[in-house]
Amino acid sequence: MHAHRPKATPTNMVRRALLRNWLIVALTVLLAAPHSTAYAQPKAAPLRIVVFGDSLVAGFQLKASDAFPAQLEKALKARGQAVDIINAGVSGDTTAAGLERLEWAVPAGTDAVILELGANDALRGLDPGRAKTNLDKIMTKVKAGGAQILLAGMVAPRNLGAGYSEAFNGMYAELAKKHDAVLYPFFLDGVALNAGLNLGDGIHPNAQGVAEIVKRIMPAVDELIARTRARPAAPKG
Repeated sequence: MHAHRPKATPTNMVRRALLRNWLIVALTVLLAAPHSTAYAQPKAAPLRIVVFGDSLVAGFQLKASDAFPAQLEKALKARGQAVDIINAGVSGDTTAAGLERLEWAVPAGTDAVILELGANDALRGLDPGRAKTNLDKIMTKVKAGGAQILLAGMVAPRNLGAGYSEAFNGMYAELAKKHDAVLYPFFLDGVALNAGLNLGDGIHPNAQGVAEIVKRIMPAVDELIARTRARPAAPKG
């Protein structure tokens, strides 16, 4: 016996055509789906990085857009990095002053901190042992809050003597090792004593000097960001 086949009426032919077209559309959508926004990789959340230091990062006598935090953020974003960089630099700050304002200057939820302090301690000839203790306390609190640290070192003036310079200059590497922080040995590397890259006082970098600092410190910042993204995000608050 032969199976009964539906009669090929105009209505059935239309239904079959519609079904065929629907299947073609559905197949096209399925094939295209891996390239659609539904399957796109989510963008990384911006990292909140606080630059915590003195006039060298605050942007002494510079426009806000020329200060170190602003130039660094611009350079990182140009390279595709999602970052929000906060300028927490205060002119004249010593390590003791930085420790006093740490609680409100580095808020909860900070992902990473670029710590640049100590220059004013050296300029005033303050005890390097006390400066080291202050930095140690700052780094301990920052790490306890879940943030990664990039420690930017300084170099003491030579007129303070070999003993002072040895104690002061060496504390940054020791602290970076203790706290497993990224170390950039000398924040003013390539800029210090270069008249063309400093303001008239010969101490503070001009806009071009800041740009040079950003270029030189970038590998260390890249390491800081890599470490930060590799660990669980700090709670936002």
